[in-house]
Parts: sequence; C-alpha cells; structure tokens
Amino acid sequence: MLVVGPTGVGKTNLLESLHVATQGFSPRTRQDAQLIRFGEPAGRIALGGYRAETKLDVSVTLRRDQAKEARLNGARLPSAESLRRELSTLVFTPDRLTVVKGGPAARRAYFDRVLARLFPARAGAPQDYLAALAQRNAALRRVQLRLSDHTALAPWTERVAELGAALVEQRRATLAALAHAFAERADELGLPDARLGYEAEPPTVALLEAGLARDVERGTTGIGPHLDDVLVASGARDLRRFGSQGEQRLAVLSLLLAEAELLPTPPLLLFDDVLSELDPGRREVLARRVAGMGQTMITATHRSALPIAPAQLVEVEHGSART
Repeated sequence: MLVVGPTGVGKTNLLESLHVATQGFSPRTRQDAQLIRFGEPAGRIALGGYRAETKLDVSVTLRRDQAKEARLNGARLPSAESLRRELSTLVFTPDRLTVVKGGPAARRAYFDRVLARLFPARAGAPQDYLAALAQRNAALRRVQLRLSDHTALAPWTERVAELGAALVEQRRATLAALAHAFAERADELGLPDARLGYEAEPPTVALLEAGLARDVERGTTGIGPHLDDVLVASGARDLRRFGSQGEQRLAVLSLLLAEAELLPTPPLLLFDDVLSELDPGRREVLARRVAGMGQTMITATHRSALPIAPAQLVEVEHGSART
C-alpha cells in the first residue's frame, strides 16, 4: 500500500495509528496524551483483518490520565503492550537511524526487542536481568550508606551473574540469526560487507566480586550486559562513527528486512518517508523486495516515488484518506 499526500496532511499519523493498534504503543512518543486529538478527552483506533484464515478485530482506546485499553476479538488484554505478543509490526521512521548513529543504549534496546520477537520464549530475559541489576544496585547503595553489610549483596551478585550470562548468550543467538539475511539485504541495497558484532564478556560472580569496592563507591554495577554495545559495520567501518547518513539508513532498512524474513508470520511493515533519500536504483530494489513480503505501508509525497505499481493507493488530504 502506498500512502501519498503533501507534507503535513496526516500520512505519518495514519502509519502511527497502525503501529499503536498492533503494538500498543507509538513509535514516536511514550506520552499517550500526545496521541489524543487536541481538545478531546479520549481517542480510539479500531482495525479489522485476517491472520491466515482467522479474522482479527483489534481496538485500542486512549483516555487522558488513564491506562490504554486494548481488545483483541472483543477480549480485553492485560495491557496494550500485550498486542506485541499477538501481532508483528516493524516500523521505519527517519528517527530510527538512532539504532545505528545513536549511543549504545539505543542499540541494546533495539536488539533486545528483536530478541523478543525472534525468540518469544526468551522475551523476558532483558527485563529479568534489569530487575536483578536494580536490586543489586539498591543493595550496593545500602552498603555505601552503611545501612547493610556485604553479605546482603551475595544473592544479588549471583543472580546478576546468572541472568547476565543468559542475556549475553541470547543476544549472541539473536545476532547470529540476523547476520546472514542482514548482510544479503544490505548488499542488495548497495551496502557491502555489512556485519554485526557483539564482543561481550558474560558477567561472573568472580568478576563482579573483583569490582566490588568500585561498585560500592559508585553505588552501581560496573560490568554486565547493561553496558554492552552492538557493532553495526560495513567492512572495517563502524557505521556509527564512519558511516554517512545514507549508509546508516541502508543499515536500518537491512536490519528490518532481515528480521521480517526470520519471523514465523510475515509482519506488517510500516515505512515512513523511506524513499525520499534513496536513489532510483535503491528505491526499485526496496520496492521489489517488500512486494514479496507481508503487508506493507509506505508513505511518500508523490505517487512517482514508488517505482512499481502499488497494490493499493491511498491519498491523504487534510486528515482524511481515500482509496
């Protein structure tokens, strides 16, 4: 599906609403109040469709100063974010370049979300580790303030070591699963020798205890996967430091396409303003690649931006859409 219209008429809002309705949150903001029309007390998004032969009806209701409410086929879900376990959606927006050009935290968060989608049984690994880490850090601060002794740290040191080692292993498995498809899609788009790197050392009880004096002094744990980084490179070049914005864009697109190929059910692909900075050759490569994948929505200012005929054309004018 190609969504066209002048700048500022609501194309991105349409894409954002699809993301909220299928994932329970906005790719743009975590402030739900920003998703409700000015002057209105609430907002609602409703979608209907099919997964294979199964009909799906989804709705997300937002109210000011209240939690979102999500329903799937009429049944209320425990949280709106529970939609992520039911429906797969991958999104590209211009600010997604932070996955490559941003700091380590942005990459950790991105690849941990990929981990959860590729390996649902391990989806809780990052959160479990961070919960144990928070407990150890709290215990470190109590020792620092002489409200507790070092023996209270031991159980949390063991737990952080156990869960941290498991998270490192699962991140490695995630990157290994992505590596081949990522390199292929990047090469197809003109980014040669693309690769992912993760040189992390799993935390152990011995390593954590070796740094205990420093950790107590700072009140925080100084080693572990909460500080790791993922390398996104083209050949010997770290694209964060030595990649152009165009190359960073190609890397993010290649990651999304690689993940889409690995998911057991084709995801909904949402591409906002993805064509504007691609040359004609790369536009055609991307268009033909997504044409053979799951359902895709691409926004653009002009019909001519897409070099192949879309299955459906939607024109947006002043907040309303027509096919």
